[in-house]
Amino acid sequence: MASESSVQSTAAETPRTKEDDPSVWRIALRNRSVLWGGILLSAIALIAVIGPFLTLDPVALNPINRLKPPGDAGLFGTDQLGRDLFSRVVNGARVSLIVGIAVATIAISIGLFLGLIAGYVRLMDALIMRVMDGLMSIPAILLAIAMISLSGATLTTVVTAIVIPEIPRVVRLVRAVVLTVREEPYVEAAISVGTKVPLIMVRHVLPNTIAPLIVQATYICGSAMLTEAILGFLGAGIPPEIPSWGNIMSEGRTFFQLTPWIIFFPGICLAVTVLAVNTVGDGLRDTLDPRIARTLR
Repeated sequence: MASESSVQSTAAETPRTKEDDPSVWRIALRNRSVLWGGILLSAIALIAVIGPFLTLDPVALNPINRLKPPGDAGLFGTDQLGRDLFSRVVNGARVSLIVGIAVATIAISIGLFLGLIAGYVRLMDALIMRVMDGLMSIPAILLAIAMISLSGATLTTVVTAIVIPEIPRVVRLVRAVVLTVREEPYVEAAISVGTKVPLIMVRHVLPNTIAPLIVQATYICGSAMLTEAILGFLGAGIPPEIPSWGNIMSEGRTFFQLTPWIIFFPGICLAVTVLAVNTVGDGLRDTLDPRIARTLR
């Protein structure tokens, strides 16, 4: 009996190693979706950052070389004005990533604040959620086109127009988490000892919203890139003098039968980028879900 108790005490005193208690990021790296999606997304981000410094001027006109196929006058060929298509596609990656990251950051920040209030303060719940329901009833594309038509086509206007329809989705997500967490025993215990509401929300409620918000941010980023490309393709997005994947495809659709590469290359880049973002989001969802994370340990 003594030896058995000593073994148990020794096992209890033995410190747990990193292999026994891996962190969230170590578990995430074991997920192939996070690993390969992160590598691909990092490569695209690196190209977007340093690419414009290594390519030709994306707005320089050269009518003599107009509509040249890939290889003759450039890696991706040229467009209808003789501009280097590779340079324009690389510069368009920067615009798409800026829009995606900005929309995700702003939507998560505002939606988190409103969702915490709506989920914890019962008097504000009905007011905030009715406003959110009203925003969700408006088609996102039509709202974006209306705002851009009134305010002008600028990068700030495009980001604002895409952010507004995304906020209600974040608010509903955060509110659902808060409604569940505020009924937990540890929250009721904090209330019973007189802990102030802001401290309860920051210490006990807010940490429970981080995991779903990280996943939601990846989906918002990918959706924002697609929306920006749609607006650019319709001629209601980024100004034509700023190369973006939507603008490039919009300008090349007239010559699609003769020069399909003008639409093909930016379309492929957009699809690969959104796929990488969504792949990372799927992997993070699996990693941050406690039931699935146990199987990855």
